[in-house]
Amino acid sequence: MTAPDPAISPPASSDERFAAVTSGLIAGVRSRDDLAGLVLLGSASDAGAHRRDEWSDHDFFVIAQTGRGDAARADLTWLPDPHRMVLLAREGGIGFVAMYDDGHVLEFALAEPPELAGAVAGDASVVVDSDQVTAQIVAAGQREAVARDAFDPINETNLVLVKILLGMGRVRRGEILNGGQFIRLHAVNHLVRAIRARYPGAAPESRDRIDPTRRFEHDYPRWATEISGALDKPVEEAAHALFVLACDILRPGWEDFPDRAARAVGRRLGW
Repeated sequence: MTAPDPAISPPASSDERFAAVTSGLIAGVRSRDDLAGLVLLGSASDAGAHRRDEWSDHDFFVIAQTGRGDAARADLTWLPDPHRMVLLAREGGIGFVAMYDDGHVLEFALAEPPELAGAVAGDASVVVDSDQVTAQIVAAGQREAVARDAFDPINETNLVLVKILLGMGRVRRGEILNGGQFIRLHAVNHLVRAIRARYPGAAPESRDRIDPTRRFEHDYPRWATEISGALDKPVEEAAHALFVLACDILRPGWEDFPDRAARAVGRRLGW
């Protein structure tokens, strides 16, 4: 039997660990005069706490004082438990991801107020707001999120069809990786959006306003199972199965379903 690594801290309960990290984040932000706010997002927020489980990470925004964003991003020593951190990486200009020795993950953006304008959507808790600007950023972002939240079912359905066609063209050309992305990623994302737009009453409040695939299994369990089953198939079979599902799920009782486009895709691909 392999001896335990003494450098790795013993695990706490997931609730205790989550609360400890939250407290550490709050204390860390408050300790810095170049940081003005901390917004906990998603399941890290008070409103999203009921969704929290052992796999939940910490999603959050940190607001830097105006003019001090670059300097603040260069010094993250305020993050909790630095001795337990096993990686810290950049994601884009203002984004970061960190991981601890127990697998707990932080995903966050650190930005000045103008850089986060309109970025906050869904559940959020303002836990540090030293300059009374952070709450205004959150409120403005959530208003924008509600305004842009509605998907257009016709447009999304059209995009499902064209992504399947483009993906299959590349697969049949021999570009399996690239074509597979069109089918397994882009077509699926548009199909999820189309379903949410076509049948919005199934999940009026629970869905994620940033990523419509989040909690899709909870909101549309049967269709989620069927889509997942399609994706388990080899790429061409997966594409055909998604095409059939899109027609079977979206067409019934919908006069605006793009039948001519669906027939054209079917003919072109020999389906």
